[in-house]
Amino acid sequence: MLSARHGSPGRLTAALMAATVLAACGNAQASEGQPALHSSPAATTSAQPDRAQPASAQSANQLLAQAPLVDPSIDLRTGPVEVPVELRIPSLRISAAVLGVGLTPKNLMDTPTGSANDPVWRKVFWYRGGGIPGDATTATIAGHVDDVLGRPAIFARLKELRPGDSVVVHNTRTDVDIEFVVTGTVVYTLKQTLDHAVLSRIYGSGPADGQGPQPSADGLAHLTLMTCAGHWVKGWGTFDQRLAVYAVSLPSPLAPGRTSPHQKS
Repeated sequence: MLSARHGSPGRLTAALMAATVLAACGNAQASEGQPALHSSPAATTSAQPDRAQPASAQSANQLLAQAPLVDPSIDLRTGPVEVPVELRIPSLRISAAVLGVGLTPKNLMDTPTGSANDPVWRKVFWYRGGGIPGDATTATIAGHVDDVLGRPAIFARLKELRPGDSVVVHNTRTDVDIEFVVTGTVVYTLKQTLDHAVLSRIYGSGPADGQGPQPSADGLAHLTLMTCAGHWVKGWGTFDQRLAVYAVSLPSPLAPGRTSPHQKS
């Protein structure tokens, strides 16, 4: 297991965060058509980050949700919960429901899977222990690259995103959009995803240090989209690379019902 090879008492960074990076893949080639594991092998932790939101992150969240996306009393070890959010990527023609996920009993980030025709392969997963999309911090959303049969899943084309492309987080409760603009993409090896500097960029400085989300240095809302890349390594039961797409919010949210300027008809 990766936790045995890379984990250490002082590396809380590898604990929560690697679970996200390593979980967003189908295991079609390893399972030969059987359902993928509920969680990926990754480093573990007994710590749970503080979910209190920094004061400077409150205003953006109010614009996005005007209420918590999930009940604050729900423990991170509770299973996936529906959240009133959709992820929209116009250039890829993606519109996906978002599940808020926490930790499994083994302290891994929950990464729902299912049978070949389960709709979960067309959904994306927001780690609710990190930043809320739209807050002036960093939020991370992962998605499967393929399903248990090796067919393209929701983030199969994520690698096609380019700087300037639009990513929209839509609140279905308030009909408010927060638009992000892609700033770059990076492909990491599995070893690199355990580096503190990489984790801080993917998840923000707070979660990378085992804490709750912290205010971003530039005061903007940041969004990281993650999926698997590279080649399947049967002995590892996962792909050998991870793709991160980085995006930053525009100065203000779109008005309800307004179409993104990057929207393709």
